[in-house]
Amino acid sequence: MSGVRYDLPEADEFTRPYWDAAAEGRLMLRRCADCGRAHHYPREFCPFCWAGEDRVTWETASGHATLYTWSVIHRNDLPPFGTRVPYTAAVVDLAEGPRMMTEIVACAPPDLHIGMPLTVTFREAADGISVAVFEPRSAR
Repeated sequence: MSGVRYDLPEADEFTRPYWDAAAEGRLMLRRCADCGRAHHYPREFCPFCWAGEDRVTWETASGHATLYTWSVIHRNDLPPFGTRVPYTAAVVDLAEGPRMMTEIVACAPPDLHIGMPLTVTFREAADGISVAVFEPRSAR
């Protein structure tokens, strides 16, 4: 391999605001001016009403979510995940509406429950690249 890290996001002109905000500890969403719905992952168009990029803007999310489902990963042979097992992969419902895949941190798996209030935090994945993960709201 030529030094490419396949586990890291590759920011481009469109996604740069998302990754820059994450590095500053802010979770960004996209919201459509036509239908009013927010979505995540960031797309240039609205995935609900198909409004174009001129009708969809960035906004800072509240960082609040509830746990929808999770799975504790005990084996993952893909770098760098194998060095991090076990970890808790999860799907959360953001307060603004979108559902997001993420990881739960700072909580033992037996303490997790559907509907658990969560808050976003960020893990530095590499120099200058942070990814959104969630922890119990009571952890703050």
